Amino acid sequence: MKEFKSILSAYKNIDLSQRKAALATVVKVMGSSYRSPGARMLITDDGKWTGSISGGCLEGDALRKARQVMIDMKPLTVTYDTREESNQNLGIGLGCNGVIDVLIEPILELSNPIQLFEKFVSSQQPVAMASIFRGNGTGEKLVVNTEALALQNFSDSDLSSRVKQDLLSVFQEKKSEAKVYTHKGEEVEIFTELIQPTVLLLIFGGGFDARPVSQLAKLLGWEVQVTDECVAHIAPIFFPQADKLSLCQREFIDRDFNITPYSACVLMSHNYEYDRDVLKKIVNSQAPYIGILGPRKRFDKMLEEFKKESIQLTYDQLQRIHSPIGLDIGAEAPDEIAISIIAEIQSKFASRAGGFLKYNTGPIHQRDPKSDQVFKQVYLGADLQGVKKSSKS
Repeated sequence: MKEFKSILSAYKNIDLSQRKAALATVVKVMGSSYRSPGARMLITDDGKWTGSISGGCLEGDALRKARQVMIDMKPLTVTYDTREESNQNLGIGLGCNGVIDVLIEPILELSNPIQLFEKFVSSQQPVAMASIFRGNGTGEKLVVNTEALALQNFSDSDLSSRVKQDLLSVFQEKKSEAKVYTHKGEEVEIFTELIQPTVLLLIFGGGFDARPVSQLAKLLGWEVQVTDECVAHIAPIFFPQADKLSLCQREFIDRDFNITPYSACVLMSHNYEYDRDVLKKIVNSQAPYIGILGPRKRFDKMLEEFKKESIQLTYDQLQRIHSPIGLDIGAEAPDEIAISIIAEIQSKFASRAGGFLKYNTGPIHQRDPKSDQVFKQVYLGADLQGVKKSSKS
């Protein structure tokens, strides 16, 4: 979502009466590439761009192709073969060992893909989008929401109806991919993707070690809200980039905060009773990630107190709670701990386990959303009702 925001911001600063612009999108990858499908770049005819479609190796050629698209006013799909033996036409040996398709679309008054971005950025709900990148209707888009309502259609209603059924499955599979359809005797290639809302990071506790967590989250383009019961902890000077600072008593947490399936909650007040009481408020929320700073025995104590109050956490709730918080990177100082926390949250929302890439035998960008293996290592082999055993990798 950060890339959408950056492109939208840059677009609003373009005077289209003086400049021409185009949007480049990675729509298909075979083999390896620096960016995965869905990566985007806004290009203007003065040679400037925002975003990226590679590590810098394809941008120059894409800029040249984009200028031609701006002149012709027609979308174009370019195929880059970055295998060593095939990419000499680019003038460099890339060695990425992949074949990359990039859709380049002119920004026109009547056909402006960036106008959709504004809806995505402001929405609190995911949408699924299909883009035709080869065949009749290249550049057209079909967009549906979780209620199966089409927000935008292809010009061909029959094709829209057919693709819409596949597009709805994207909400469950959470997978971007290119598909080939045979329609009216011709092949049409379509890129389908899930566009999810911005991650909302809720930090409960405004101590000094919460500041780098907020800073790193904003660097990723997340929305950040910080709350505490002590007004001195949430002075704007401590969290200059945070979207919202709140003085909120613990008993009003569930009233004052809208916690969605795209929210991550981090409890780091250093006040045991405050963290315990906040956990009671948010454990029944839709947040897929709840992290608690402190040693495991601190969380074990909370569980024991919950039992005395006849509060029994479910398997699903325990899976969403991460205590100790963060990935095991040997973090000690506040900045290092912040990296550990943000990395764990990122891996959660990306459906990845957070291990070493060198041990991943598959493609770096590939993920299997059906595997449901994310973060199982936190309580691997544990008695999840008592959480007495655990291992962490």
